Amino acid sequence: MNQVRSSFILNTFAPMSTSEVLPQGAGYGVVIGIGLFFSAFMVCLTAMQARYTGVSPKDSEEFSSASRSVKPGLIASGIVSAWTWAATLLQSSAIAYRYGIAGPWWYAAGATVQVLLFAQLAAKLKLNAPYAHTWLEIVATRWGTTAHLIFMVFGIATNLIVSSMLVLGGSATVTSLTGMSTIAACFLIPLGVAIYVVVGGMRSTLLCDYTHTTVLFAIILTFVFTVYATSDYIGSISRMHYLLSEVSQISPVVGNAGGSYLTLRSENGLIFGVINLIGNFATVFQDQAYWQRAIASRPSTTVKAYLIGGLAWFAIPFVFSTTLGLAAVAFFCDPLSSSFIPLLAPLSQNDISEGLPASLAAATLLGKSGAAALLIVLFLAVTSATSAELIAVSSILTYDVYVRYINPKATEQQILRMSHAGVVIFALVMGIAGVIFYYIGVSMGWLYTFMGVILGSAVCPIALCITWKKASKVGCISGSLIGFSAGIIAWLVTTSTLNQKVINVTVCNYEMLAGNLASIGVGAIISTAASLIWPDDYDFTLTRAINNRGAAEPEYEKKVQDVSVLSVTNEAQIDPELDPVSLNKAFKFAARASIVLTLVLMILIPLPLFFAQTVYSVTGLSVWVIVGIIWAFLSAFTVVIYPLWESRAALLLISRGVIMDIFSPGSGKFVAPSSMRKPGE
Repeated sequence: MNQVRSSFILNTFAPMSTSEVLPQGAGYGVVIGIGLFFSAFMVCLTAMQARYTGVSPKDSEEFSSASRSVKPGLIASGIVSAWTWAATLLQSSAIAYRYGIAGPWWYAAGATVQVLLFAQLAAKLKLNAPYAHTWLEIVATRWGTTAHLIFMVFGIATNLIVSSMLVLGGSATVTSLTGMSTIAACFLIPLGVAIYVVVGGMRSTLLCDYTHTTVLFAIILTFVFTVYATSDYIGSISRMHYLLSEVSQISPVVGNAGGSYLTLRSENGLIFGVINLIGNFATVFQDQAYWQRAIASRPSTTVKAYLIGGLAWFAIPFVFSTTLGLAAVAFFCDPLSSSFIPLLAPLSQNDISEGLPASLAAATLLGKSGAAALLIVLFLAVTSATSAELIAVSSILTYDVYVRYINPKATEQQILRMSHAGVVIFALVMGIAGVIFYYIGVSMGWLYTFMGVILGSAVCPIALCITWKKASKVGCISGSLIGFSAGIIAWLVTTSTLNQKVINVTVCNYEMLAGNLASIGVGAIISTAASLIWPDDYDFTLTRAINNRGAAEPEYEKKVQDVSVLSVTNEAQIDPELDPVSLNKAFKFAARASIVLTLVLMILIPLPLFFAQTVYSVTGLSVWVIVGIIWAFLSAFTVVIYPLWESRAALLLISRGVIMDIFSPGSGKFVAPSSMRKPGE
C-alpha cells in the first residue's frame, strides 16, 4: 500500500519540470491579471495621492526621487522588496537543498551585510552629494567623462544582469508550474510593472514595494506553519529532524560533517557563502536601485532605513529556505513508510540550478494551492524588484545619458518624457535579455554566482569615490579594468583546469570562487594602493553643488502635515537635515553598526559553529527554526506595521479628503497654503 501511495505521489509531483501542477491559464492569469490589477491599483493610488496630498509625479524630481522626502519605514520596506529577487526565494531554497541548514545561513548572511554596509555610503551620499540623482553623477563630477563612461558600463551591466536573473527565475518557475511559454513570461512580467512605474514614478514604486512585501510575509509565514505545524508529511520540528537524519544516511552531503543536513560544518556551503558575499557587493554598490532609495529618503533617517531594511530582509531567505528547501530534502522519505520510500525523486543539478526545489516542496505540501501560492509570491517578488530596476535605469538614461550628453539644457517636461521613455525602453530590454539567456542555456543559478566575476572589480573604486577624499582617479579606473580582466582570466583558467579544458556554464563552486576573489580582490588592492601612493585631495565641494540650485534659483522641499510636497520659494533655503555635523555622526554610527553586524553575521556566529562540526539534535534544530520564525515576525512588524504608523498623518489627510468628497463633491481636493504656492498662483 505504501509503495502504491508513494508511486502515485512520485507520478504526480516528481516530473513537475515537464508535467505542470497548474493549468497554463493560471500562469497567464497571474502574470497578466495580477500584473494589471497592481498597475490599476497603483494608478488609482497615485491619483488619490495627487488629489489629496498635493504630491504629483508630474514633476521630474518627484518622479525620480519622490522629492527626497520618504520616511525610514517605507524606505526599509522598499529595500526589502527590491532585494527580494526570484533568486532570494528560489536559490536560497536550492542552497538549502544542496547543503542543509548551512545553506540558509550563508545565503541570508552573505547577502545581508552589503545592505548594512551600504548605510555608510547612504550617509556619505547625503553629506557629499545631497542633490544628486544617480551615483554616476558623482563619478562624473569628481573624475570626469572617461571615468563616467567606464563606470556607467559597470552600472548598466549590473542592472542588466539583475534584471535577467529576475526574468529567468520568474519565467522558469511560471513555466515549470503552469507550462506557460517562457518567452511570453519574459516579456509579460515587466509589462504591468512598467505601467505603474511610468504613471507613478519612484513614490509609486515604493508603495507597490510595501504592498508586495506585506503579501510576501503573509505567504512565507503560511508555508512555515504548514511545514512545522499542520502538514501530514512533516508537521513538526522533531519530524523534520527525523526525516533529515534519515535522508543524511540515504544520501549524505559531500563535505558536510557526517554527511548530515543538520550541521553548519559544510565546506561547500562555506565556499558558496564567500561567493555570495562577493557577488552581492556588486549588485548593491553598483545598482542604482539602492542609491535611488538613499536619494529618496530623508537625510536624517537614511542610515536607519538601511540598517532596518538589511536586518528585516535577512529573515526572508533564511526562513523561506529553512522551510521549503529543507522540506524538499525531507520528501526523500515517506513519513508513513518504515522503508522510507521517497516522495520525490532526486532533482538533477540543472533542476536545482533553476531553483525548482521550492516549487516541488510547495506543490507536494499543499497541492495546487501551494503551487499557486508560490507562483503568486514569486511573481510579486519579481515584479517589485523589476520596478526598482526600471526606475533605476530610467534615471541613468535620463540624467547620465540624455541630460549629460544629448540635451544639457533639457526642460522639465523633456526630462520627464525621457524618464517615462527610459522605463519603457528598459522593460523591453529586460524581456529580450531574458530570452537571450534562456536560449543560450544560462540558468539563474549560474548567473547568480558568476555576476561577481564581471562586476566585483568596481565595488571598491565606487565606494572610495563617494567616501574618501584621497581616492585616485587613475588608480580606481585601473583597478576596475584590471580587476575585471583578472576575474575573467581566473574563472576561465580554473574552469578549464577542472573540466578537462572545457569551458561550460555549469554551477561549480571552485571556478566561481576563483573568479569572484580575483575580481573584487585585484580591484580593491589596485585602487586602494594607488590612492595611498598617489593620493588625491578632494574636498567634495563640486559634488555637493550637483543640482543644488543655490541662492539664485528656486529650491525644493517643504512639508504639509507630515506629507512632503514639492514647492518653490523665492529664497534659497537650507534643509536642516543636511547639517554636516549630524550627517558625519550618522556616518560614524552607520560604520560602527554595520561593521559590528557584519562581524556577527559572517564570523562570530557561523565560523565557531562551522569548526565545531556539530550535527544538531532536535533541540538544536528547534532553536534554529524558532529563532527564524521570531525574526520573520519582527521583520514583518518593521516593514509592514511601522510604515503605516509613520505615515498616519498622510493617511488621515487622504481619508479626510475622501470623506469630504463623498459628502460634498470637489471639496476634498488638497490646496497648498498660500505661503507655499508658486508666484502667480
